[in-house]
Amino acid sequence: MAWRSGGSTNTSLIDNLLRNGLLNSPSLAAAFKSVDRAHYAPTDPYADSPQSIGYRATISAPHMHANAAEALLPYLKPGGKVLDVGSGSGYLTRVFAEMVKPGGKVVGVDHIGELVEMSIQNTRKSEEGAALMDSSVLRFLRGDGRIGLKEEGPWDAIHVGAAAKGLHEELVEQLAKPGRLFVPVEEESGGQWIWVVDKDASGKVTRKREYGVRYVPLTDHPGERT
Repeated sequence: MAWRSGGSTNTSLIDNLLRNGLLNSPSLAAAFKSVDRAHYAPTDPYADSPQSIGYRATISAPHMHANAAEALLPYLKPGGKVLDVGSGSGYLTRVFAEMVKPGGKVVGVDHIGELVEMSIQNTRKSEEGAALMDSSVLRFLRGDGRIGLKEEGPWDAIHVGAAAKGLHEELVEQLAKPGRLFVPVEEESGGQWIWVVDKDASGKVTRKREYGVRYVPLTDHPGERT
């Protein structure tokens, strides 16, 4: 039903995701409605399809963002801490910030400096986004998100927005107790699968392979490749 979920406005897009069962949480729906995707997607922002944002990166289709947010929902609470690896244009990072305010912290990390600047500019297109940044609820940093951001952890939720080569144990180690990691992983066969990694209150880690997906790879900056 994903291909039928696009709309003519931000509200109609989210309503269609709800109608088609691709988004279920009322609190998440309210957060998505409060963030205009047109500020983050360069063309046809309300279509339920991925779009290029330059630098060999994409903004994922809205139904994929909905899936990721639903998977992390138990950990997206006011006062929570979220790390968004491969934050791209900043869209889902901004939605996460809506979920953890007041008192929370969301950090978007991307190794492409131009995308970090883009995400800051995109977020400041709205007064609400600018206020979240000015109050340090939401920040964007350039860095290698594959190794996490240990100095600011532990993290209640970690989202990875591109296909990784593995589960990156550095990210698992930086999960809070309890905490959850959502990451698409490219397997040796060439396929990609969503993995959800949970750490419980005692520190026990459970890894679950969920469903097949197609993401762009989590890679180096195009100009940094050798």
